[in-house]
Amino acid sequence: MMALKVKRIEMGTVLDHLPPGTAPKIMRILDIDPTETTLLVAINVESSKMGRKDILKIEGKILSEEEANKVALVAPNATVNIVRDYSVAEKFQVKPPERVEGFLRCPNPNCITNDEREPVNTVFIRESREPLEYRCRYCERTVREDHIRELIRPS
Repeated sequence: MMALKVKRIEMGTVLDHLPPGTAPKIMRILDIDPTETTLLVAINVESSKMGRKDILKIEGKILSEEEANKVALVAPNATVNIVRDYSVAEKFQVKPPERVEGFLRCPNPNCITNDEREPVNTVFIRESREPLEYRCRYCERTVREDHIRELIRPS
């Protein structure tokens, strides 16, 4: 039997159960520079639960709650493993937040949040979890799960 051996990390985060092909997008969302960070990226690997999945192992970075919320917008069923002293210290499943403030861009060009003269932060309220859907507090524009990924601003 062949086995792939990957070194354990002393401290960091492992994101598991990511939909296939989302790892690069999550790296962009979390503003991870692969030239400065030790990463293991597994894309489209076999999964008994999902059929196929991505895994992202980030050494030296513990996700904040805001960052986990961003991951939930792209991968609503992702699992976050926080590693300290080479062991999993915390494990939780991300949950799409009820309210998203500041890191989603409104797709409506006429929304006040897109007016450069008005410094207004975007606010989206979750309308539905299945499918994931948010509504802009200011212009009422609805964004669905398949478009949310394009609207997330990097950290």
